[in-house]
Amino acid sequence: MSSLQVELVAADRRVWTGEATMVRARSVDGELGILPGHTPLLGVLVAGDVVIHGEGGEQTTTIDSGFISVEHDRVTIIAESVGAAGQS
Repeated sequence: MSSLQVELVAADRRVWTGEATMVRARSVDGELGILPGHTPLLGVLVAGDVVIHGEGGEQTTTIDSGFISVEHDRVTIIAESVGAAGQS
C-alpha cells in the first residue's frame, strides 16, 4: 500500500515527520483530505486541526494558519505556530 511522506513544520521547529496513509487539514476553500496519489496542490490553511493518519493511529495538532504543499506523495505543512501533537 502506498503512503505519504509528511513533514509538519512550525516557524521555529520541525514538529512531526513520518509516513501517513491520509492527512486532513482545513484550507481557505474548505476541508482537504490528502491520500497517496493526490494531484499536486499548494494551498493556504486556516486555523484548525491537522490530522495525520498513520499505522500507529492518528496524530492531531492545531495550527493557526499556514500553507500545505502536496507533490509526488510528499506533504509539507508549514504553520506559523503549532499546538502540541497528541495521539488518539
